[in-house]
Amino acid sequence: MSEKPGLSQVREQLYSAVISDALDSAGYRKQCIATELPLTPRTGITRLAGRCRTTRWEDIDFEDPEPYKLELEAVDDCNPDDIIIAAAFGSMRSGIWGELLSTASRNRGCAGVIVDGAVRDVAAMRQMKFPVFASGVSPYDSLNRQRVVARDEPVEVGGVTIRSGDFVFADEDGVVIVPQKVETEVLIAAWEKVHAENEVRDAIRSGLGASDAFAKYGVL
Repeated sequence: MSEKPGLSQVREQLYSAVISDALDSAGYRKQCIATELPLTPRTGITRLAGRCRTTRWEDIDFEDPEPYKLELEAVDDCNPDDIIIAAAFGSMRSGIWGELLSTASRNRGCAGVIVDGAVRDVAAMRQMKFPVFASGVSPYDSLNRQRVVARDEPVEVGGVTIRSGDFVFADEDGVVIVPQKVETEVLIAAWEKVHAENEVRDAIRSGLGASDAFAKYGVL
């Protein structure tokens, strides 16, 4: 394939492992987020792909003079197929994302959210089928507990630097970040590998041994 696969093709046919393999081949070997508490799907939607929009959060213990200001701006600034990245350093102080933010984000075309921290209103978000990957849950409101201090600036989550505009793919295996400058190269390579894996799978099912299959196709 000489052209980058479209977003719908990526969502339907690629997966985090094959994208990670393509990143390895391109020399980017540390692009899979490894948080202490894994980022797991919370609303029953197990695949998420789109373009990152970053927010950096901090814990606070005072009365915020402008509550929710930057998080609301981040939501209102979403473009179709954006995915909000909430870098909260794994804090479980409050549920920083919930039903109302999900509703507002969806109205802007946002594809989902990835939260390195806690969320709330899980049942409501599940009912609306809004994709949410998060480290945990908490019923607490973020008011005067946590706030956004920066948006659309580089953030680090689980050892991976994420910039607005990077491509992100999340599924039940994990979350992988594709830097924007190598996005085309990596997604083409991932597309080619997934189709090569299909050939290997068919050959093994037809009786070819694993060693012989690897020797023939060079794919594992």
